[in-house]
Amino acid sequence: MIKDAIIISGLTLATALFVTGAAQAASPQDMLKRYEAQAKAAGDYPEGGFSAKRGKAFYLAKHTGGKPATPSCTTCHTDSPLKPGKTRTGKVIQPMALSRTPERYSDPEKVAKWFRRNCKSVLGRECTPREKGDFITWMISQ
Repeated sequence: MIKDAIIISGLTLATALFVTGAAQAASPQDMLKRYEAQAKAAGDYPEGGFSAKRGKAFYLAKHTGGKPATPSCTTCHTDSPLKPGKTRTGKVIQPMALSRTPERYSDPEKVAKWFRRNCKSVLGRECTPREKGDFITWMISQ
């Protein structure tokens, strides 16, 4: 009887978390832990961990393989992650830097969605967990 009450109570809490979206919440550090596990599983976790320096270089680099109209993250997000960007249609994009948009890296589904879309547009492929980890490490420092 008590065991059943605990299970029901736990289900109620899990349901409440799901409905309120709290189960979806994550911190940028949680995102880094996910990418670390993925990079390690792929054998691509860098010695010394993720790097803000590599993240910055990735963000600023001109890439090939993606759409010609979007060769770089800076195409839409500007050279500074502290500033708002614009889509090619003119819609404002909030700054990428965590210091300017604190909630940006708190929803794992949104983070995955935008990495998938933007990496395919810029690189012509999905970003690796290492690239994602380096990128978020730099955004945390901004």
